[in-house]
Amino acid sequence: MTRLPSAEPEPLYTPETYSPEDSVGRLIAEVSRRLQADIDEEMARMGAGITSAQWGVLMRIAKGCASTSAQLCRSAHYDTGSMTRMLDRLEEKGLIRRVRNSPDRRVVSLEVTEAGRALERRLPPAAIKVLNAHLRGFTHGELAQLKDFLNRMRVNGGITT
Repeated sequence: MTRLPSAEPEPLYTPETYSPEDSVGRLIAEVSRRLQADIDEEMARMGAGITSAQWGVLMRIAKGCASTSAQLCRSAHYDTGSMTRMLDRLEEKGLIRRVRNSPDRRVVSLEVTEAGRALERRLPPAAIKVLNAHLRGFTHGELAQLKDFLNRMRVNGGITT
């Protein structure tokens, strides 16, 4: 008798086989935290004066991915209070400016200043150095495979940005 494939694949984790120490979620979170901390350290060594989280927001604005606080909150998964404080810091450092929209003064657009653009262009080497250190021993094929796996997890999790 031929067995037909079931509609749902067998679960990879079960209550009997799940181990918090070996959870993919924990491993991804741990690696993510370490990457961010190491990028922060490298950017501090460069005298950047901002954190990797601030750089991420600066890049989103500079690349045109978001031009308002609300758009940034959605794309970066920040709450409005945290984003306001982040934008305040970037503005105090002269890296961004808030510009009121003339037709609707309630809408505040975000723009990167010349100083912000110069800094944003200067920082990729910090991330590249840290990523290469964390990927030591990986082949180009393994990196492509890792990125494919993570992107499949993003799709499965409904992440569209």
